[in-house]
Amino acid sequence: MLAAAASRWKVRSSLVFLGRRLLTTQDETHLSLPDSEPEPSKNLRPRKDPSSCSVFLFPGQGSQFVGMGRGLLKYPNVKEMFTVAQKILGYDLLGLCLDGPEEELMKTVHCQPAVFVTSLAAVERLNHVNPKAVETCVGAAGFSVGEFAALVFSGAMDFSEALYAVKVRAEAMQKASELVPSGMLSVIGRPQAQYKYACLQAKEHCKSLGMEEPVCSVANYLFPDGRVFAGHQQALDFLQQNSRRLHFVRTKPLPVSGAFHTELMQSATEPLREVLKQVQIRRPEINVYSNVDGKRYMNESHVRRQLVKQLVSPVKWEQTLHEIFERAQGTKFPHTYEVGPGRQLGATLQKCNRKAYTFYTAVEVTGHEE
Repeated sequence: MLAAAASRWKVRSSLVFLGRRLLTTQDETHLSLPDSEPEPSKNLRPRKDPSSCSVFLFPGQGSQFVGMGRGLLKYPNVKEMFTVAQKILGYDLLGLCLDGPEEELMKTVHCQPAVFVTSLAAVERLNHVNPKAVETCVGAAGFSVGEFAALVFSGAMDFSEALYAVKVRAEAMQKASELVPSGMLSVIGRPQAQYKYACLQAKEHCKSLGMEEPVCSVANYLFPDGRVFAGHQQALDFLQQNSRRLHFVRTKPLPVSGAFHTELMQSATEPLREVLKQVQIRRPEINVYSNVDGKRYMNESHVRRQLVKQLVSPVKWEQTLHEIFERAQGTKFPHTYEVGPGRQLGATLQKCNRKAYTFYTAVEVTGHEE
């Protein structure tokens, strides 16, 4: 059992468990949230050596793959997590993660809960093989649905209630996606690329086809000159067909069902808002950074507002990484763990902050050692 000052994972009941409780006093840990708004001159640097702390990054939709979670079942609480998930979701999530079929796992309604549960199961593995990494964690961020895992880890939400909210969110996003042909397009641009202008050109093209209110916008800010566009399919087709003229080095359609993080997800906001009213939310016990603006969550109502706003706002991941690591001075950086399937967040970190990336580790979810 970890010492009293350590973070701990608790099984509260068959349906409500896995709330992280950071027992170390906030003054001793770091970039901690004060009881009130911080004064401008305070709370700008870690109170501890950054290299003695850790930061967790939780992946989002698109990181899922068949076989994920296979290496996690031997660790405490993981089987119980998937058992609880089956009760909440109404289907065998563990079987879907381990054996597919891939086309089912890829569906929004399935992959969001799968990534959420597998990511928190990966924390169990890290807590077993390197408990100090969990004990010294001072900040967390999650990409899109990964933000829910970050909030559970921070103690702001309970596992089962957050999973139910993820279920409602995924179903609402899937339904919104089916209203109109839409999608997402990953783009790497040259320095002279003008992304807002590209969106404007794409929308003008759609209007020439008779569309009245076309949607095309940057949905993800990943790294310098790395963007994901989202919107009506005709707009994305235009961007691909005119990629050279728009100074794009590479374009790649993403295997998702709709234009996430744009106004085309507006119909999904009300179901999520309603379910979040039913979920108990506490102030995070470590810093958790919002996708909407890269800033820290300050209180319970802030969490509720931003999680809903996130559905129709771009994921500002590049800005979030800068916010997390700007406090680190010189060559000293916290150790960063990507906790969940895939290594995409590590790749973005490498492009945003090479020095911070030298202290990066991906927590394996398939059974192989890092």
